[in-house]
Amino acid sequence: MGGVQLNGITVAYDDTGESGREPGGTLVLVHGHPFDRTMWEPQLASFGGRLRVIAADLRGYGQTTVVPGTTPLETFARDTAALLDHLGVRRATLCGLSMGGQIVLEFHRLFPERVAGLVLADTFAQAETPQGRADRNARADALLREGMAGYAHEVLDSMVAPATVRDLPDVAAHVLRMMLAAPPEGAAAALRGRAERPDYTAMLPRIAVPTLVVVGSEDAFTPVADARFLHERIPGARLAVVDGAGHMPNLERPAEFDAALAGLLEAVAAAEDMTKP
Repeated sequence: MGGVQLNGITVAYDDTGESGREPGGTLVLVHGHPFDRTMWEPQLASFGGRLRVIAADLRGYGQTTVVPGTTPLETFARDTAALLDHLGVRRATLCGLSMGGQIVLEFHRLFPERVAGLVLADTFAQAETPQGRADRNARADALLREGMAGYAHEVLDSMVAPATVRDLPDVAAHVLRMMLAAPPEGAAAALRGRAERPDYTAMLPRIAVPTLVVVGSEDAFTPVADARFLHERIPGARLAVVDGAGHMPNLERPAEFDAALAGLLEAVAAAEDMTKP
């Protein structure tokens, strides 16, 4: 674990170190809302011995500095780029879940030359609707007023599949613990930023790197239809529907998620080899 001053904040992160024995370069894991980098523990364990894996707490979450107000997706993406600069990583495969997937899309918009591959997990590309903007801002107000507890308990059965709550209580407890620990000011700032996010739909056909779209079959927030929307518009994208998982398949069904991710990393390695002189 490390921490570094970047863009006026302190960013906490995990970094498995130098690129490993197997091909695939560097993998950057971007968490969703309202979580922290511990949501990637299974993937750090699975891939950390094979290649370099970096997972940071986003601005306003975990052990990274909380900045009240509004945090646009562009700010999250530029924080990620600054961390990679600090770590000497020029090009990487970026994997984001939910809000993290939107941050990854924003990173690609800003820095396409730095993206070797994309994993878009349980996320969507469209801009927010007027009603959605109102809902996100109202939820931000509620978090600042009431804290995280009521929200966390209310959405747990939507963040993970009801079967996960019943059959995998340790996973459900981990998800609940992350939500309860999220700083309300940071979570609210992210909600306000996402309310104003751009529409990435027009960019999707221009994505020219290996891409995996993955979604839990029981995801109530970003259903399979959202994943198919991405899959149909990104040239050559792969689609993995993780049976029985909700919004967090990397924790609910890590073996299936990791198998899909491993296939994507193999495709990235092959594509990178083809570009070498």
